[in-house]
Amino acid sequence: MRASRLMSILLLLQTRGRMTAGELADRLEVSVRTIYRDVESLHAAGIPLYGDAGPRGGYRLLDGYRTKLTGLTTEEAESLPLAGLPGPAAELGLGAVVTAAQLKLMAALPVELRDRAGRIRERFHLDAPGWYRDREPVTHLPAVAEAVWNERPVRVRYRRWRAPQEVERRLEPYGLVVKAGSWYLVARCDEQVRTYRVSQILDLHPLPGRFARPAGFDLAAHWQAYLVEFEARLRRGEAVLRLSPGGLERLPGLMTPGVAAAARESAEPEADGWTRVRVPIESVEHATGEFLRLGADAEVISPPELRERLLAVAERMVGLYRAG
Repeated sequence: MRASRLMSILLLLQTRGRMTAGELADRLEVSVRTIYRDVESLHAAGIPLYGDAGPRGGYRLLDGYRTKLTGLTTEEAESLPLAGLPGPAAELGLGAVVTAAQLKLMAALPVELRDRAGRIRERFHLDAPGWYRDREPVTHLPAVAEAVWNERPVRVRYRRWRAPQEVERRLEPYGLVVKAGSWYLVARCDEQVRTYRVSQILDLHPLPGRFARPAGFDLAAHWQAYLVEFEARLRRGEAVLRLSPGGLERLPGLMTPGVAAAARESAEPEADGWTRVRVPIESVEHATGEFLRLGADAEVISPPELRERLLAVAERMVGLYRAG
């Protein structure tokens, strides 16, 4: 662990130039006293490292010195696809590995390319989870990831939305997907490839032996096909509604891409400036909540039961406000 930290100090100074003991301590999550001891060890090893006193002081390497210890370990090379996803990498237990890999890559770049890479990091940041939500607890994520990586079957106790809510399944894990901050497991179960939300796994037990992962299985392609099929299966009904210009503009931000695309393709402008559209719906109950978000910018024409349900909700709301 200490050898890794000494190397990290060298790589940080090589890529960033002068850094204070406090900055190094914050970056490596150790005390300033630990940094002082590490610097003494580097001096003793003959590393041309020196410090400047004063407000503009700090440690730096002798001009022209470059460490050759920049080779990636197997674990660091495997973690590179997660380099832009610090949150998910940390949840997988790979946060420190990804950081080390990034440092080594930066140190290996010529100065001009290193500067450009640094500008990108300073100006762009990816925050995957959606607004107004906490990260889901993913207690079993490391065990799931290990099973995916080593092609080991597992037995899980899983909570699903329909009855019976708790079920036991034997799974052959093919891959993990993180979408909007939530982790999903793509696994084979009962001769079918299915999707499971990792936060809904209640218990997990590794099973002996290994399974044969299908040759050529493309996780990204499978996930895209699953999303298309999921929305088509979920939304089997249809609603006709009129949208004001404001409602038409707000629709893509409030509904799923499939609903927004259907509205766009079926749009029929009307004389009063409103637009008639046809959109898929999951159910009358679900559509009621979705269309209420549009407020008075939407009028449902059909199905009649959806129109009546919205009217009943609106009347109850009026009654509440008038009573107050």
